[in-house]
Amino acid sequence: MSHTLLSLPAARALHLSAQGMLAAPRRKAAKADVLAAIRRMALLQIDTISVVARSPYLVLFSRLGAYDPAWLDELLAEGALFEYWAHEACFVPREDYRLLRHRMLNPAAMGWKFSVEWMHKHQADIEQLVAHIRDNGPVRSRDFERQSGKGNGWWDWKPEKRHLEVLFTSGRLMVRERQNFQRVYDLAERVLPEWDDTQHLPTEADARLEAIRASCRALGLVRAGWVADYYRLRRGNDAASLHALADAGELLPVRVDGLKGDFFVHHSLQPQLTLAANDQLGASACSALSPFDPIVWDRKRASELFGFDYRIECYTPAPKRQYGYFVLPLLLRGRLVGRLDAKAHRAQGVFEVKALYLEPGIRLSQRLREDTLKALQRLADWHGTPQLRFGLLPAGW
Repeated sequence: MSHTLLSLPAARALHLSAQGMLAAPRRKAAKADVLAAIRRMALLQIDTISVVARSPYLVLFSRLGAYDPAWLDELLAEGALFEYWAHEACFVPREDYRLLRHRMLNPAAMGWKFSVEWMHKHQADIEQLVAHIRDNGPVRSRDFERQSGKGNGWWDWKPEKRHLEVLFTSGRLMVRERQNFQRVYDLAERVLPEWDDTQHLPTEADARLEAIRASCRALGLVRAGWVADYYRLRRGNDAASLHALADAGELLPVRVDGLKGDFFVHHSLQPQLTLAANDQLGASACSALSPFDPIVWDRKRASELFGFDYRIECYTPAPKRQYGYFVLPLLLRGRLVGRLDAKAHRAQGVFEVKALYLEPGIRLSQRLREDTLKALQRLADWHGTPQLRFGLLPAGW
């Protein structure tokens, strides 16, 4: 089997092309572009931190430019998307429900996301909650008052919140919509009435292979050590799966200069692969990324492909943080060149860059400075905080 040889910059460009991050958008975004971007990525991870725009909205901005965040909420309410545990909690295109259904049927295998003990201990109350939803319609966690006073943290949930979570993980409830980013739960058969396990459920092996295919399309460039993480698949003989897909013509084998191992490019990227092999696939997009962007969410892949060692520090105690609470990787023209600790002060109209760090070996040039400032101004304008305010900057800035 012959292998195309790629330079490392070309390999990065292929990955960015598959992710919709090769170049800036050429036109103003429309609502349909939001769904197209999610389908291209396969998954859009959800996180609630809001010091800047919440992660799913920010990931879309990086790809689409200025757009209306309400479009994402509308697509969920309209049923074009659903929520479930994929990479982590994610928005997923409706047509990919089949890829995740087996997780719902065996929720006990999902670790902390599901408690068998809780389900058994509170079975009567849980069934009563299901009956309430069936008779009275969708509910939110906030619809139920806490009986024991104020909670003491993320995991000190009131019982109804836990009930809703186990029902969600087991697939009996789905998220019908979000109101002010709060989940609204309804019976799965009312959210996805066309689904029938007896007719539509693939085998577990087929669902896994379809998830691998989807990961390959979304990543563009894959290797055995990367592919399982995208959908958080249990580790298997992923190398054999990739070689089998290559033998079937679905993946194209490549080598990457400077990286060891067998790499593959999804066949849908054949035109881009041809350009990349001739060093003609130029990456020009400039954007700050969410910490939960697919480009950086796999720390090992980001290190191998971009030489970028990235750890999310928002869950790290403040004294142990190296860069800051919510640090955004900075993508400029195919390279991850730095990171910034940012906060949007919405009431004051100020976008604060508390600190901006360049990666070791990145030279501060006039073009890098201009690219960064333009990207940050676009981001600030979209947030409705057009005034940029800077704290710590690289020497010579």
